[in-house]
Amino acid sequence: MAGQSAGGETGPRIIVVDDEEAVRETVADYLAGQGFHVRSAASGRELDAFLAREPADLILMDVRMPGEDGLTIARRIRAASATPVIMLTAADDIVDRVAGLEVGADDYVLKPFDLRELKARIRAVLRRYTAPLPAVPANGAASVPAELVPCGAVFLDMQAHCLVKRDGTRDMLTAMEFDLLRVFLQNPNRVLTRDRLLDLAHDRDNEPFDRSIDVRVTRLRKKIEADPAKPQAIKTVRGVGYLFVPGPRGT
Repeated sequence: MAGQSAGGETGPRIIVVDDEEAVRETVADYLAGQGFHVRSAASGRELDAFLAREPADLILMDVRMPGEDGLTIARRIRAASATPVIMLTAADDIVDRVAGLEVGADDYVLKPFDLRELKARIRAVLRRYTAPLPAVPANGAASVPAELVPCGAVFLDMQAHCLVKRDGTRDMLTAMEFDLLRVFLQNPNRVLTRDRLLDLAHDRDNEPFDRSIDVRVTRLRKKIEADPAKPQAIKTVRGVGYLFVPGPRGT
């Protein structure tokens, strides 16, 4: 039933949100057996109650739920915190997958899913959020650490998988956003079609779709461009794809 918790108290804290009791119990029991500390909720209201008592390291959430759906809940979470979110979506519903990316989900898993694959996805997302954060320069610093790569108006920390602004503040990237930005950095000043970007940036078993590239580019522009409406780093090549123009090295 909803509200139960299990697993090692020192393991990563996972909240499974799904209105189907059988799904909640199956996923919670499996993850608990893999060393996670798991709580399960049947609705956004129960999730809110859990988070008020103790934060989560990751939220696994179904898209289609009665009342407040998973996309609405994910949008609320992303507006208030950087807690990673993995969405559970129907295999044949591309609309849900696009919407999940638009609200800032870190990954999506297609139903029905293999529990071992789910565990691998969870661990991959958690690794991105628990990587050590090296020191960054304050305003006016004379140099930029080597692990920071210029991307538009900001820098990409290749170790911590996050963006670093020039004042030293950080902006987390979803796993998918980081994968796409990494591909752009590896292919500077080269026009890449959407199909090529999918091949290079999509290393998952889920079926890729063209629209996901456009959604991720839109979100990246909001994070790295000085003026997202007039992008200078990620340029659109009409009828072909995208071109990444690297920024100058410096402070």
